[in-house]
Amino acid sequence: MMKKFAFVALAAMVGMSVAHAGDAAKGKELFEANCAVCHNADSEERKMGPGLKGLYKQAKLKSSGKAPSDATVGAKIDEGGNGMPPYKDTLNAKEKADLLAYMKTL
Repeated sequence: MMKKFAFVALAAMVGMSVAHAGDAAKGKELFEANCAVCHNADSEERKMGPGLKGLYKQAKLKSSGKAPSDATVGAKIDEGGNGMPPYKDTLNAKEKADLLAYMKTL
């Protein structure tokens, strides 16, 4: 009985991690629909918001001073700020994972 429970728990954890794996191609579509009006994807040049090329390669995020990670970039997407609207209630967890996967390719 305990082995069966452990297997089910492990399968659920693996399933959850796979469910949140981002798809960069879908993330690009989301970026173009939601972010590209204010952010460049192919340069660091500022539009209304900062250019995001090389975002994950930067030592620190300009907005927070923290190292770029899914948690810090995701928090900025969720909270917005400095003219950027919050997307916490606009994008679901899968869409955010897709968007983050795309942003890692910039």
